[in-house]
Amino acid sequence: MSIDWAVELAENPNTYTPIGPNTERIVTDRFVLWIGRVNTWNVAQRFSFPVEELDEVIEEVRSLLRERGRTTCAWEIGSHATPANLPELLLARGFADDQPEPLAIGMALTEEPAPAPEDVVVKQVETQDEYAASERIAMVAFNEDPSQEIPEYKPDPHNRIYIAIVDGEIVARASASFSEHAVTLFGGATLPEARGRGAYRALVAARWRDAVERGTPLAVTQAGEMSRPILTRLGFREVGTVRALGDKFEA
Repeated sequence: MSIDWAVELAENPNTYTPIGPNTERIVTDRFVLWIGRVNTWNVAQRFSFPVEELDEVIEEVRSLLRERGRTTCAWEIGSHATPANLPELLLARGFADDQPEPLAIGMALTEEPAPAPEDVVVKQVETQDEYAASERIAMVAFNEDPSQEIPEYKPDPHNRIYIAIVDGEIVARASASFSEHAVTLFGGATLPEARGRGAYRALVAARWRDAVERGTPLAVTQAGEMSRPILTRLGFREVGTVRALGDKFEA
């Protein structure tokens, strides 16, 4: 069976992205569980099982996380997951829509995007200071706790962080995970005061260029309401949907 990698990677990115430092991936026939370096970074996806096995699958996911001292998990349910009514079944069992945006659109880019503005410089993170700046931008953009400790930066050739610099200041950041099939785009964020200067567009162009150099001219991402319009203008097309639900359970 041939796989449409644009669809598969956009709906189930953590299933295929290379594992970075302090992360783990558990692959089963029924689901894939990705476990990140932070206790709350847990994602289950790529679901494929008969409906009568749902409660067993829920308990298996929870058990795997309890063994690692974790009590939360995001279930990312692509439009091609089975059972087809999985979101409704989970909501009936006490799961909740992930906030603030439970629905994302899987998008794919197969042609070169518009060039970046000349006054925006994009580079990969290379130092602890650059990494800290990128993390602080993410905290602002994604409403995370700004007092949390920033870990030591560990370069990873397969999972890269990029920063955009305007007038000498780091104003935006983005991540990219390079697999054998494509580059998966994550975590694009721009400081509010720097929006409209082309930093987001420049970060997309840089990650696309690096994917082409690696021989994988395909970029995929999950787009929220804010990023969808600009991605569409850059040439991305919609390939599926992803419904995100949260599960909190006892230790």
